[in-house]
Amino acid sequence: MKNAYKYSLTLAAFIFLASVVSYSQEDWIRTGTGLGVEKVRLAAADFKPSSADPRNTALLKAFNDTLWNDLNNAGIFDMVSKSFYPLSSPAVPAEVKFAEWNAPPPSASMLAFGSLGVTVDSMTVQGWLDDVKNPQSAQVLAKQYQDKPTTDNARIIAHKFADEIIFRLGGGIQGIAESKIVFISSRSGHKEVWMMDYDGANQTPVSKQGSISLSPRISPDSSRIAYSSVTSAGGWQLQMYSLELGRAVSFPRFSGTNVSPAWAPDGNRIAFSSSQSGDPEIYVADSSGRNLKRVTTSPGPDVSPCWNPKTGAQIAFVSGRSGLPQIFTMEADGTNAQRMTDQGYSVSPAWSPNGQFLAFSWMRKYGPGAPGAQDIYIMDIVNKQWVQLTHDGGRNDFPSWSPDGRHIVFQSTRSGSEQVWTMLADGSIPKQLTTSGGNTQANWSWK
Repeated sequence: MKNAYKYSLTLAAFIFLASVVSYSQEDWIRTGTGLGVEKVRLAAADFKPSSADPRNTALLKAFNDTLWNDLNNAGIFDMVSKSFYPLSSPAVPAEVKFAEWNAPPPSASMLAFGSLGVTVDSMTVQGWLDDVKNPQSAQVLAKQYQDKPTTDNARIIAHKFADEIIFRLGGGIQGIAESKIVFISSRSGHKEVWMMDYDGANQTPVSKQGSISLSPRISPDSSRIAYSSVTSAGGWQLQMYSLELGRAVSFPRFSGTNVSPAWAPDGNRIAFSSSQSGDPEIYVADSSGRNLKRVTTSPGPDVSPCWNPKTGAQIAFVSGRSGLPQIFTMEADGTNAQRMTDQGYSVSPAWSPNGQFLAFSWMRKYGPGAPGAQDIYIMDIVNKQWVQLTHDGGRNDFPSWSPDGRHIVFQSTRSGSEQVWTMLADGSIPKQLTTSGGNTQANWSWK
């Protein structure tokens, strides 16, 4: 009996310590990514028609669905279920019944509401955000938007209004509703560069190489996409596509295999891997391709560079200099190289916008008969503390951070084929964005 009692105490202590470790691991990620603050309980009432135009119905559906999804995807709100809403929703501030919104069952702290109306060839949207627990000075935000009455424009206005709300209630961090994601898709029969909205809408092709393209990266000002592809002349070369001109623009050709371009945060430099000197090494050049400089010299392949977007002074990369691929960091000139991972097979580093974390793909137990899967991890670059974000859900690779640092896009085979997914930066709420063909190597825009 005495031994049983001791065993129970030991087991209880172990469970408690395990829960503390689990919590602390989650806590430092959530704090560092801005997900650790208490969530605002937010209601987003469907906007009302402000005119009798029959086009209002389709436009309101596009607007209301987009606004709700944007706010729900933000990761910083406790969204009130619409089943808890009062029977009547306001279209203007005078119609807000504060007691109905701040009391159970909605128990909302904030309420977004407004109207949309079409007159002739113009669509007007008026939106408000009220603090419903403070009726005396309720108004937090009031915006008006006007554009041509199309569903695309209704979505764009919803994105803009959502980002305003997220900025006001999310600690002054810009929202991501207007951001873009580029990726590689095979749905046309070739691996081409595609682009989509952050939520997976409006998936459209960008490149038309008719061969194999890989590793698309959007410039910090969102004006260009750098990527690599097999050219008609043979061999892998860097390509440059201007989103402003809607076409490819010239970029110098280099000997050897040239892959995995990465933009510096100032937009004036590009790092990439090239085998022009023999082994694949990391090179840095101006964004025009001039002033080329080799920055790694160690034996073994060096690939997949990415810049610290906060400082622009460091580069993370993958190197085989120690055997199996591992994540390293170095100064942008190649000095002070430091190994970050210490075992297994680690690839695809991505630096968080605040410069605090590296996300990467890691098979920690690698080799014949070794258990484990390829998963996404986050590491604090100062103390090398890491946490696993995905857990044996297929092969997970190529993470890329959202501009607000609260989300990660990545590729995964968890649904049976290679597709693009997103999740919050603590690994929660995974969502599949693509379904047609094979879709890989996603990269989130800088803004």
